[in-house]
Amino acid sequence: MKPDPVAADPKTDTVSRRRSVPDVLGRYPVPARALAAVVAGVLLFGSFPPRPYWFLAPVGLAVLVLVLRAPGGLRGGFGYGMLAGLGFFLPLLPWTGIYVGPVPWLALSTVCAVFLGGFGVLARLLGRLPGWPLWLALAWTTGEWARSSFPFGGFPWGRVAFGQADGWYLPLAMIGGAPLIGFAVALTGTAAAALAERLWALRTPGSASNETAPVRASRRGIVTAAVTLAILPLAGLLLRSALPGPQDGERMITVAAIQGSVPRLGLDFNAQRRAVLDNHVRRTEELAREVASGQVTQPDVVIWPENSSDIDPLRNADAAALITAASERIGAPILVGAVLVNADRTTSNSVIVWNGAAGPGERHDKKIIQPFGEYLPMRGFFRLFSDYADRAGYFVPGHGDGVVHAAGTDIGVATCYEVAFDRAFRDSMRAGAQLLTVPTNNATFGDSEMTYQQLAMSRVRAVEHGRALVVAATSGVSAIITADGDVRARTPLFVPSALVADLPLRNEKTIATRIGPAPELLSVILTSAAVVFVLYRRRRRA
Repeated sequence: MKPDPVAADPKTDTVSRRRSVPDVLGRYPVPARALAAVVAGVLLFGSFPPRPYWFLAPVGLAVLVLVLRAPGGLRGGFGYGMLAGLGFFLPLLPWTGIYVGPVPWLALSTVCAVFLGGFGVLARLLGRLPGWPLWLALAWTTGEWARSSFPFGGFPWGRVAFGQADGWYLPLAMIGGAPLIGFAVALTGTAAAALAERLWALRTPGSASNETAPVRASRRGIVTAAVTLAILPLAGLLLRSALPGPQDGERMITVAAIQGSVPRLGLDFNAQRRAVLDNHVRRTEELAREVASGQVTQPDVVIWPENSSDIDPLRNADAAALITAASERIGAPILVGAVLVNADRTTSNSVIVWNGAAGPGERHDKKIIQPFGEYLPMRGFFRLFSDYADRAGYFVPGHGDGVVHAAGTDIGVATCYEVAFDRAFRDSMRAGAQLLTVPTNNATFGDSEMTYQQLAMSRVRAVEHGRALVVAATSGVSAIITADGDVRARTPLFVPSALVADLPLRNEKTIATRIGPAPELLSVILTSAAVVFVLYRRRRRA
């Protein structure tokens, strides 16, 4: 029997072995693509704090786009996008179920994953248009807008921009805010996918070796994709020099952030009301002693966290007396995070300016309240699924421009959950905010990654609006953030602390502040127009 010449050829053996993996993937395309979609989601998760691997986001998007560019229909696109969404949100959001069980966590992750499924459908629709990497990046931005808006006001957590606080793309926030960062990351990913496709096409056996039109077009595509891939992150890196310096401003103000901490974590945080208030009073009085001894600079204003007084100080004389005494001891107004009981027995999550013996002054009532936490939409329906339904609050949204005045300074306030929304600080900036603050209570989320994810959002907001920003948290992490997004000082978790810093007040507005939601709206309009065009063309061909 004659030996098989192909099998006997060592070169052929090598080629055969080299192609064995693609052969296997080609034989089982659906499981392979499904696995790749999940990996894409995990890579997106890996780009988020507290991990510093911001560069994984465009890699994850590139992998997902390559999956979606494979042959298949709209239903398959939705399925692969959904799998990527689960691979992303399930590990990103477990803190939502720490004290209430897995049902809310799984439900929220699934709802968020549906939006990535929608991106998969858009990718399949728009993926054959000329310049498809651009259209898919616009579709990604549109998908993030949709998830940040619907349902129940939206849930922006997990926007790719919030994983870029340590990365090269962060300075882009000063031009177009979080939407521009997200678009740039997405376009980098789609360009990388296009480059991979082009390179693979050139090395695939059967490609023409002469300079035919398809080969020339493929090489032009390689150059275009490679240039795009290089320019976007480098543009962000070069823009860093245009960010304001840490001390740039019209005048300076000394700000203190108090982290009183809590006796214990969990949903029974509200049962510890007096202890939490006492902790913040105590740490403020300690700071007053440090000021008196010359160890620390006298602050012009002191910022307490959200829920630092869950006892309504407007109704409870004891709480009011404690806060007044603390303000007088420190010799500065205190921004007090308080839960106020309204006349109709609803509650408001408020930040009150407490001016020593003069008592309460202006206040910011939280305008973007958290569904399923601070209030429960469709309470009777959701009560069927969880015994914790009735533990959701009865908070109502506030009104106003988001600015309070203290120590001659216009301070923009976004309380906890609000910082995730682009619109939170827009009213404040229009009203002339010179300094930003995010009072927050993370005690109900234990020692999870939630507090680091939220801190990254605050860093993006500081760059977006060109303002120094103070994060005051009950149990951590509290931080002082400069207008270039740098964390100048921060506290550890669960340790009573005080941060004091001299911060510049600025009046100049960034491009992002001036144009507001325009970049995101443009993405939505362009994506919608492209979808209408594709559907019309498909109908004509049918």
